[in-house]
Amino acid sequence: MQVLLPVLALSLLIVPAAGAQEAPSSAGLLRAEVLSEGLDHPWALVFMPDGRLLVTERSGQLRVINDGAVGAPITGTPDVYDQGQGGLLDVALAPDFAESGRIYLSFAENAADAGLQRGQGTAVMTARLVLEGDSGRLEEQQVIFRMNRFTTTNRHFGSRVVVGNDGNLFVTLGDRGEQDRAQDFGDLAGAVVRIAPDGAVPADNPQTEGWAPELWSKGHRNPQGATLRDDGQLFTVEHGARGGDEVNNPQPGANYGWPVITYGEDYSGLPIGVGTKKAGLEQPLFYWDPSISPSGLDFYAGDLLPDWQGDLLTGGLSGQVLVRLDVEGDEIVGEERLFAGQLGRVRDVKAGPDGAIYLITDEDNGRLIRVAPAED
Repeated sequence: MQVLLPVLALSLLIVPAAGAQEAPSSAGLLRAEVLSEGLDHPWALVFMPDGRLLVTERSGQLRVINDGAVGAPITGTPDVYDQGQGGLLDVALAPDFAESGRIYLSFAENAADAGLQRGQGTAVMTARLVLEGDSGRLEEQQVIFRMNRFTTTNRHFGSRVVVGNDGNLFVTLGDRGEQDRAQDFGDLAGAVVRIAPDGAVPADNPQTEGWAPELWSKGHRNPQGATLRDDGQLFTVEHGARGGDEVNNPQPGANYGWPVITYGEDYSGLPIGVGTKKAGLEQPLFYWDPSISPSGLDFYAGDLLPDWQGDLLTGGLSGQVLVRLDVEGDEIVGEERLFAGQLGRVRDVKAGPDGAIYLITDEDNGRLIRVAPAED
């Protein structure tokens, strides 16, 4: 395990041409250019096959961005609980999206909409996207998953949706700010769950004795980034408390320890759990202390930055930074921080089909930003 490695590049800001920011990196001078503004706390972005982007806004809108132009809200999105950390969260495309238009949305759902009496919880909807220019509508909406216990807290919903190589879905769920739930194996909070495209439980789930059948892994605090490596391995990033943000490679039936073990401490300064290690509990691949509040995660596979191929990219919310994690095999062997303090709260990061890096910022005036070599 590699942790707390030295930062490889300076966060020095170089004065750029008008309308962009530039900073040095291990791959040379990079330019961050704002493509779109005026987004309402955007939470997730995904590229469609035609190169246009779908972007969620936490207040409940789903929009198309085409060459920087932001389309009108797509109709038919779910009603969301948009308080605290809740709202419309992730968006993912089905493998046959080009033919079916099928997408998946994760969101914070009100109890009344779920047929429950009180509280909120994370849910996943599937729907068919019908595009009409740079807007459109959702049809055939169906909630295929919701966590099995709703509570009234307004934080730690997770939630990312990743489509596995076999078409099944990984969904990350936070502990809802009720940390002991992450070690309750009948509770889906503080977990990665794996479900079929229709919400059923895949027959090859871990089915660990005493665990809810949807569970893939437990002991997670608030995973807000997830991505798939080409070989089908899932990687996640999650928020610690004060320190202890983690990168994990969740394995079936494994327990990642929160809140029994952590590299962070309580916001009061008091310790959490029994320390950093305990037999039977997994160690992170990497951790941050102090926290950067990582959000969004993607593997880089483009040609613009060939030395970075196979590395992980994540954003920092409190850290206000774009991070590259140097991956060799199954280990993280280095970290590089880019544009520190310059771009705002980075909520999601995607490697684009053109080889550039695209990110969105979680702000009232949220922005879509393209990062590429300055000479590109």
